[in-house]
Amino acid sequence: MTNPVIRPRRLRTSGALRRLASEIRVHPAELVLPMFVREGDDARPITSMPGVVQHSIDSARRAVVEAAEAGIGGIMLFGVPEVRDAIGTGATDPAGILNVATRALVDEIGDALVVQTDLCLDEFTDHGHCGVLAADGHVDNDATLERYRDMALAQATAGSALLGLSGMMDGQVAAVRETLDVNGFEDTAVLAYSAKYASAFYGPFREAVASTLVGDRRTYQLDPANRREGVREAQLDIDEGADIVMVKPAGGYLDVLAEVAAMSDIPVWAYQVSGEYAMIEAAAAQGWIDRRRAVEESVLSIRRAGADAVLTYWAVELAAWLKEERA
Repeated sequence: MTNPVIRPRRLRTSGALRRLASEIRVHPAELVLPMFVREGDDARPITSMPGVVQHSIDSARRAVVEAAEAGIGGIMLFGVPEVRDAIGTGATDPAGILNVATRALVDEIGDALVVQTDLCLDEFTDHGHCGVLAADGHVDNDATLERYRDMALAQATAGSALLGLSGMMDGQVAAVRETLDVNGFEDTAVLAYSAKYASAFYGPFREAVASTLVGDRRTYQLDPANRREGVREAQLDIDEGADIVMVKPAGGYLDVLAEVAAMSDIPVWAYQVSGEYAMIEAAAAQGWIDRRRAVEESVLSIRRAGADAVLTYWAVELAAWLKEERA
C-alpha cells in the first residue's frame, strides 16, 4: 500500500505546531462586553444569564475598571429605568439612567476602553417596542427616527464614543449621522445593527432589561429565513455612513456574517446574544459540555466567519484566559 504523500496532520502533531499554523486568533481588544445598568443602589443577578447582573452605577464603575484591566476593547451599555412611557422619555433625559451611567463610566475609565451605548427605545417604552407606536399600534418608522435623533444627541453629549443603533428602523443611520454632524459630534462613531434578526435567542435579554414587550418585532427585525436581505441591509447602512456594521445574533447566522464580511469595506462586528450565552452556561452546569472549551470555540467561530470584533458576555473572562495562554 502506498503511504499518503500529503499529510495535513503534520501541522497538528503538537500544541506548538498547532499554534504556529493557527489561521484565526482571538485577542482581548476584539471583545466588547455588554453591560446592563439599572436605577437603584444595588446590583441584581439575572437568573436566566448566570454570572451576569443588572449593575448599579457603583458596581458598573468597578466592572468597567475590571474590563479595562482585562484589556478588552469596549463596553456596550444598556439602561434599565424604573419608569417608562409611550415614547421612551427616559432615553433622552440627561438624568435618565443610560445617560447618567455613560457619564459616570466615561469619567471613571477615560479612554482606556471604548464606552458605547445602545441607541434604541425598547428599554424605555412602556410597550417594549423599539420605536414610537402609531394610533393603530404599528411602529411608526419616521416618527421613531426623530426620537433616535434626540437620543443620539443625548448619548453623544453624555460622552458615548460609539452609538449602537439597534432599532432596525429604515434610514436610522442617515438620520443619526446627520444629526451628529450638524451638532458638532462629527467624531462620534455609529455602529449599525444592520442584520438584526427576529430571533428566539434574545429570550434572556428580556429579563436583563425588564422588557415590557407584548407581541414581537417581526415587522422591523429581519426574517431568520433571509440571508440576502441581511447583506442588503448592511450595504444600505454602509451607504448611509455607518462606521461599523453588525450581525445579530452571531452563532445561528454565521453564513450571513461571512457574506457581510466579504462585501464590507468597513469593520464588521457580531453580537453573541443572551440565548447563546445561556445555552452554553446551562449545558455546562449540567456537565454535558466543557464550559471553557465551548466558550472559546463559540467566539473563535464567530471570528473565523469574519467578525472583526465580538460582543459577548464572556468578554472579561475570555480575555483572562487568552492572557493566561500567552503567558
